[in-house]
Amino acid sequence: MVSDTYHDELGPEMIVEVYDPSTSMHGFVVIDNTALGPGKGGIRMTPSVNKDEVFKLARAMTYKCSLAGLPFGGAKSGIIANPKEMSRAEKDAVIKAFARALKPISPSLYVAAPDISTAEHEMRVYAETNGSMKSCTGKPADMGGIPHELGSTGFGVFHAALVAVKHLGLDVRKLSFAVEGFGNVGWFAAKHLSEAGARLIAVSDSRGVMYNPRGIDFEKLARVKKEQGTVTGYDDGEVLEGKRIIEVDADILVTAAIPDLVTEDNKNLVKARIIVEGSNIPMTPGVEEYLHKKGVLVVPDFVANAGGVISSYVEYIGGTPKDMFRMVEEKIVKNTSEVLEKAKQAGVKPRDAAMNIAVERIKKAMKQRSERVVKGGSERKK
Repeated sequence: MVSDTYHDELGPEMIVEVYDPSTSMHGFVVIDNTALGPGKGGIRMTPSVNKDEVFKLARAMTYKCSLAGLPFGGAKSGIIANPKEMSRAEKDAVIKAFARALKPISPSLYVAAPDISTAEHEMRVYAETNGSMKSCTGKPADMGGIPHELGSTGFGVFHAALVAVKHLGLDVRKLSFAVEGFGNVGWFAAKHLSEAGARLIAVSDSRGVMYNPRGIDFEKLARVKKEQGTVTGYDDGEVLEGKRIIEVDADILVTAAIPDLVTEDNKNLVKARIIVEGSNIPMTPGVEEYLHKKGVLVVPDFVANAGGVISSYVEYIGGTPKDMFRMVEEKIVKNTSEVLEKAKQAGVKPRDAAMNIAVERIKKAMKQRSERVVKGGSERKK
């Protein structure tokens, strides 16, 4: 059972626990809130996944979908299993059992997606077993999926950064930037910011930081990363220890990998004027508050990195990659602008403004749903 600490006026609405003796499948879904639409969230498959963990992720999806302006609620699911100890056939059997068990609520109340240890193949199995292409997103392209490799999240982070730059009255072509993490999100954020005229001066991966205040050529960096497996192979600059990415004197810092990057211990080392959170939970709200008071503009994670869930929605409605790029840009620009403007007007940090907007939208939808139920009951009595 989810701890009572997490029960509040928003949810969770439903926790469904399922078992299948023949495959030893043991899983659960936490549907946090469906006022805006069916709960959206990935299937996490690990030996230690639990309901509290899944609830926190479901609640994050509730906020993210609301702020993104999508007709999705928040949900998440978990399967207690160790994929490293399973054959492909065994894993497929577990996914099939999970999909069969959730058929009464998916896709009506729950729309699945990839998460830890689940990807395109598992979404194919899930959708085929369920019988509805709307039961999950993240499917292979031949099933109408929009590939992760197109970089929807990084593209959205880039547009969030542009909005932040404009909000401060700056010219992106005169700014430098650093990117923490050169995976899918960081790669595309760096690509688009470089093409927009900003100067990339630092980038990190698991092997360290490549730093060059004169500028790093993105195309050359991308080749080095592909050939050598690390950005530290770039031959023009200084290699620094990984977490020192936050210390470089860049105007913009894009976080795109690990959680808790900026902590109470190193927050005073941040030199960036703008931080765009492409990664999830790169710092605590308390650290964000410190940076806000210091004059750093922080665009929160569930505002900046919503490109992925927006892409999922485009897939859900049968859209194309072209539709995805258009919608990601449109929604990220609109919502980031609204958050930063409201934060400025209220004199609060952007995360507070974003939460207020998200919760206000959810409560409004909950009220409208309640009124429809009451009205429907009254009409039936007549």
